[in-house]
Amino acid sequence: MDIESYRAFCLQLPLATESTPFGPDVLIFKVHGKMFASLSLDGEQARSNLKCAPEWALELREEHEGVQPGYHMNKKHWNTLYLEMLPEALIIELVEHSYQLVAAKGRRGR
Repeated sequence: MDIESYRAFCLQLPLATESTPFGPDVLIFKVHGKMFASLSLDGEQARSNLKCAPEWALELREEHEGVQPGYHMNKKHWNTLYLEMLPEALIIELVEHSYQLVAAKGRRGR
């Protein structure tokens, strides 16, 4: 999945917003004011951080070379995905999973 497709997919999710609080090289996607995804634009490989259920995060890391512990994030709850190394269907599934985890918590907090 390329960067433009990834960005468009994140932004089509209900109430999703985009910002660049860490500078122009990192897009942050939020729902209810909480981050569900980041997209790094500064590396050789497009990569994204996504929230994930801890047990599944470990499974994904074991099964896919393109899924690593979250870069600069809580490694228990976040994965870094190297987009070019993963099938698009898996990326979409993981973005939706991250979004749902964050959106559900945001709804409870309101």
